[in-house]
Amino acid sequence: MYDKLIEAAIQARENAYAPYSNFMVGAAVLCENGKIFSGCNIENASFGATNCAERTAIFKAVSEGCRTIKSVAVIGDPNNFTFPCGICRQVIAEFAENGDIKIFIVKNKKEFIVKTLDEVLPGVFSKKDLLMQD
Repeated sequence: MYDKLIEAAIQARENAYAPYSNFMVGAAVLCENGKIFSGCNIENASFGATNCAERTAIFKAVSEGCRTIKSVAVIGDPNNFTFPCGICRQVIAEFAENGDIKIFIVKNKKEFIVKTLDEVLPGVFSKKDLLMQD
């Protein structure tokens, strides 16, 4: 299943809209029901309105009813490993059940590394923190 996830991220990268940075990124998420949703980065002349590939894929999944993401694959520069930005890491954490998620950082179909949420976002702020309020 992970080969399909990685392939979906690679294909999504081809649809990136990155006229300002020319840094194309693709991502794909695997939901608890086995569905895969992909997304690309979408830049905007007002840089704050830019959306990352990971969030595009996650928001597509959530809009289709997925509430738990089992894994994420992300590819940027095919010559280097491109990790999710901080905002994307936080969004990934929101939909990772108990932080149990595999994050595939991809160069190409054969070169990737797998990280846990704790490895890419130690000390995550999550729903649990909000529930601990007095």
